[in-house]
Amino acid sequence: MEAQSHENLNGKLLIAMPGIGDPRFDKSVVYVCAHSPDGAMGLIINKPAGDLQFSDLLKQLRIPTGDRSIKVPVHIGGPVENSRGFVLHSTDYSATEATLEVNAEFGMTATRDILSDISRGAGPVSCLLALGYSGWGPGQLEDEIRANGWLICDASSELVFSNEQDRKWDKALATIGIDPRLLSSKGGMA
Repeated sequence: MEAQSHENLNGKLLIAMPGIGDPRFDKSVVYVCAHSPDGAMGLIINKPAGDLQFSDLLKQLRIPTGDRSIKVPVHIGGPVENSRGFVLHSTDYSATEATLEVNAEFGMTATRDILSDISRGAGPVSCLLALGYSGWGPGQLEDEIRANGWLICDASSELVFSNEQDRKWDKALATIGIDPRLLSSKGGMA
């Protein structure tokens, strides 16, 4: 039996296609933090968590609010474990064993320490906080990509950490030369 090739998607962006079939991912852009034959884990980077502010989370977690001018975007990272926080950040910050170094540009840390460090002004230069994550079992993401549920593009700090949440989907598509107005949510066969 022929071995299935496995493109590593670590550090890539997944762009949800119209008609993906899951409203939680409608027009989502997902940063892939980990991808292996065992499955994949990523964070939606363009779905703000409503009115929830970083300072509100610090209060809930009883973390002292240091520099009140620090604004960290809070997102819905995905439907899995949505009470757990994940910080996607630039690699100028590392909490040794607690930080997953995805690549030379991005790291992900899921401990309270990074929240304290950010509130004190000692955190990463660029970051976003995601509540919950997007997860796929073995082969599931690859099947969704083959079924045209997702497009793949390279991630850049400018796109990932942009404050224009409502433009990230369009901008991600533009990086691979696709005009979103030309996409249809209807599939079909010729």
